[in-house]
Amino acid sequence: MPKTAYSVPAATRRTRWTALVLAGAALVSVTAGAVLPASATELPGAPGTAAARAYHPVDTAALTALMKPDAVASGTMVRVGGTGPGWTAATGPLSQDPAANFRIGSITKLFTSTLVLQLVGEGRFTLDTPVQELLPGTLPAHWKPITVGQLLSHTSGIQEPCVAFVDGEAPTPEQVVAHWTDPRCAAPQYPVRVQRYNGANYFLLGMVVEKVTGRSYADEIRRRIARPLGLRHTYSPKPGDRTVPGPVLADGGEIEPWAWAEGGMLSNAPDLERFITGLLRGRLLKPAQQRQLFAMPALSEGAVDRFSTGGLMRAEIGGTVVWGKTGSMGRSTSGVFATEGGRRTLVHSLLPAGVDRDLMRGRVVALVGAAL
Repeated sequence: MPKTAYSVPAATRRTRWTALVLAGAALVSVTAGAVLPASATELPGAPGTAAARAYHPVDTAALTALMKPDAVASGTMVRVGGTGPGWTAATGPLSQDPAANFRIGSITKLFTSTLVLQLVGEGRFTLDTPVQELLPGTLPAHWKPITVGQLLSHTSGIQEPCVAFVDGEAPTPEQVVAHWTDPRCAAPQYPVRVQRYNGANYFLLGMVVEKVTGRSYADEIRRRIARPLGLRHTYSPKPGDRTVPGPVLADGGEIEPWAWAEGGMLSNAPDLERFITGLLRGRLLKPAQQRQLFAMPALSEGAVDRFSTGGLMRAEIGGTVVWGKTGSMGRSTSGVFATEGGRRTLVHSLLPAGVDRDLMRGRVVALVGAAL
């Protein structure tokens, strides 16, 4: 479905493009990977293994110390849920309301991948279906086939865009893809040898969702995920809607939601907790797709950060395997993580006080370790 173009401040757009190029979040890095067919199998550390079942009590003292405003983050929100007592707190200029809303950035990708896997489960297409068959004429004719599974797992080989947007322009999804596929830009890597996090993959997947269902991306989020799980504060805003409904977690100013299926959604901590729990417990996907959600590319073994077929980030911290996603938008960087079956969950959002990505990464890892 065509999108209406709308205007966005150039500084805001440049910030978002930087986030896309740098993987959009503190815990994300480019990792090794492989072209992943639909039949990919689970590797050690997937749900059901001893590592995933390891239990660690919530270290509230460590969380409290990590959340104190300092040179890494001027404010932090943490919500720990799942089995057992919950725990939530916020520091610095962040709202003390536990249901405060915020822009979730690239966490949006988990919602997009869930929609795609649902459509796979309905037989609309498979992970091995070339996107060229679903979106004819969208990619250059000389590009080799790129499958839905490759888009989901960031193994499409698509390079970064080489064409800048005009100042004040907020591109439609079609315009975003056009910038990545401009003849002046490098063609996708082939054969694909690395897993390279790239927002273009999820703009294309959002377009696939709309083309196959005949409905808008926002409608499908509401119909397939938000309504079944009772997520009353989670949605994909319309073009031109630059607001965050109150209560607001942090004053990040007005931002156009042009990042769309790649990073444009809004939510709050209780909704994200409910979403990751429902996703990991199989409430949203059929059994075959639930297995695909956790299947790992063989060449991601040994990488610092790894992405599954379904776009889930897999990490092992303190001997505990966790699954989730991080995202950045505006001033904040956020994340949602959970252990096996959503037994323990963490939602966090931080206001970075500096630009040192290694320090921020270390802070996020410490938060996850103390919570999960």
